[in-house]
Amino acid sequence: MLKTRLRDFLLTKDDWLFAVSDYFRTDGIRATLRYVPDETGERELNGVRYKKYDFGPAFEFMKKNRPEWVRDVHVVPESEVEKVLRPSDIIPELINSDSRVRAIVKVLDMAEIPRTSMGVTGSMLAGLQNESSDVDFVVYGPMWFRARDAITAAKQQEGPVEELDEDMWQRIYRKRIPEISFDEFMLHESRKGNRGMVEGTYFDLLFVREWDQIKEPLLRGKDTVKMKIEAEVINADFAFDSPSYYKVEHEEIDHVLSYTHTYAGQALPGEIIEARGVVEEVGDIKRLVVGTSREPKGEWIRSLTWLEKCGYI
Repeated sequence: MLKTRLRDFLLTKDDWLFAVSDYFRTDGIRATLRYVPDETGERELNGVRYKKYDFGPAFEFMKKNRPEWVRDVHVVPESEVEKVLRPSDIIPELINSDSRVRAIVKVLDMAEIPRTSMGVTGSMLAGLQNESSDVDFVVYGPMWFRARDAITAAKQQEGPVEELDEDMWQRIYRKRIPEISFDEFMLHESRKGNRGMVEGTYFDLLFVREWDQIKEPLLRGKDTVKMKIEAEVINADFAFDSPSYYKVEHEEIDHVLSYTHTYAGQALPGEIIEARGVVEEVGDIKRLVVGTSREPKGEWIRSLTWLEKCGYI
């Protein structure tokens, strides 16, 4: 069986490229289509032009061309996989060829983070980046938090790693279309430390679990009602994972999941959150799911503790 995890890429026998979207599999590898060979495509790899597919168009393409692979994500049969592209494998090559990746790696080297704990995903992993491509930088497991702190420190010093400017923050906010105001969004983002600029390029520090942290699949339950709760966060070890996971103290809800990156790292242990989403029943457990659609309306996570501390509420 092929060993895959979140943010790996798959190259199929049709030369389609998928981003792995789960740590676990069903009857195939759970992933999302990203690139397909197309003569009119704007990207090129080894003389072949590729078209990039965003979330919605990717599902339309798959429903037309591989409807049997379409579930809540795309399920790629292992027999169709030509190659697994792993974010950590490309680091040596990118250090030599890309000064932006080299600058990030230098910061993490100084924090004594092993290069085997680093990776790059997205278009760079696929070899289909262009001048406007962001750097999707991966750090595995507990080392992610050390990397985040190192990046935060580097942004406060002279060097190629910098804080985002107002225009970039506005761009991220418009892309996400969250249900919270821009000011509230910025208050939450101000302490996360997982975004930056390097040589004018936006980069994101993405969390992926180490192999020994991948324990049991997230079972699908039954959606019931929309609910808004206030609860204390008692564990946020996987708050930057995908989906983000917050264990909470609440009379009904066991934990809160967020499938939208906006609310990754939104709260710390000991903080009171307000969350609104869909209650999902999994056996005897109820959880609150935020981000039940691509642009979730009426769903959010706010740290009331942090907003109060900032004088916002």
